[in-house]
Amino acid sequence: MSTSMTEPEVTTTVRPGWNGRYFEDFEVGDVYEHPLGRTVLATDNSWFTLLTQNSAPLHFDHYYASQTSWGKPLVDSTFTLALVTGQSVSDVSQHVFANLAWDHVEMPHPVFERDTIYSRSTVLSARVSKSRPDVGIIKVSTEGYNQDGDIVIRFERTVMVYRRGHGPHQAKPTVKEVQR
Repeated sequence: MSTSMTEPEVTTTVRPGWNGRYFEDFEVGDVYEHPLGRTVLATDNSWFTLLTQNSAPLHFDHYYASQTSWGKPLVDSTFTLALVTGQSVSDVSQHVFANLAWDHVEMPHPVFERDTIYSRSTVLSARVSKSRPDVGIIKVSTEGYNQDGDIVIRFERTVMVYRRGHGPHQAKPTVKEVQR
């Protein structure tokens, strides 16, 4: 017995993905739990240390590091700063005009290879730029923490963010539909 079934027609809707905040989207006191965590690999630590010409063997020489009170390599602190800043981009500076400052950088707990780092930011202030009316100035406090909840870095960051409708257009090519 042969039956012919037709597939139901499916309607698709293209929905834009998260595209970051513009100046008007920031409210003082808002807390953004950044969505991605990142496990730090030995390769990350070694490469970053060597790329930045940091010659401290504590970061890349396991034998040397085994003789310290840590007993193992510490992750290069500037890697931690870069990682946590990067984690915050989708919420804080996707539409950045310029980074103005990192202030009050503290590292209250060490980061080791194989730690997973998460982060969150709190909006401290938001104001329209006096010299550039197409941007606003945002100040956030950002914390990075490991898989155990220990804060490994905290800092304040000040960025100029485009106001809605004033930033560069993010053009993408149109996808060509293929007949099936």
